[in-house]
Amino acid sequence: MRKKKNAHGEIAGGLKPLFPRLWRYCLTLTGRPDAADDLAQTVCLRALEKSDLYTPGTHLDRWLFKIAQRVWLNELRAANIRRGAGLVLVEQANIADERANMETNMFARDVLRCVMELPETQRLTVLLVYVEGFSYKDAADHLDIPIGTVMSRLAAARAKLSGKITGQTSKPA
Repeated sequence: MRKKKNAHGEIAGGLKPLFPRLWRYCLTLTGRPDAADDLAQTVCLRALEKSDLYTPGTHLDRWLFKIAQRVWLNELRAANIRRGAGLVLVEQANIADERANMETNMFARDVLRCVMELPETQRLTVLLVYVEGFSYKDAADHLDIPIGTVMSRLAAARAKLSGKITGQTSKPA
């Protein structure tokens, strides 16, 4: 009983500080801010409902991301197609960094747009490793794939991103 109370308390206390990262992960899964909102809220509710399955003191963020992934896959299976017209427009994502200058924000927006154009498997791997800071092993465990597949997806994503970004920045104005 004590473990259950500790788990519920840790989850309840950890949701607010982790919510921006959870929402970003949900946006990467869904490709749309409104769907990311719904998914993130569903994950929070599910985490609180299933708090007895969480081990206090472990990585709450990883547990929440795993719930998000499973809920999203279940929604995809149930609907058999994504809702809406596809990926979020970068201009609508509202992720500008107020501390950075305009040129930096424009470059970040271009990079995000290119990342969002990657296939979903590469997009998720890039988010986990490069944005959320997961190790290759942790990302592999999270995605239930071999570590070599993580490395392969990242290499392919880097090659695609490099070509797109280099192509964008080298075009005459």
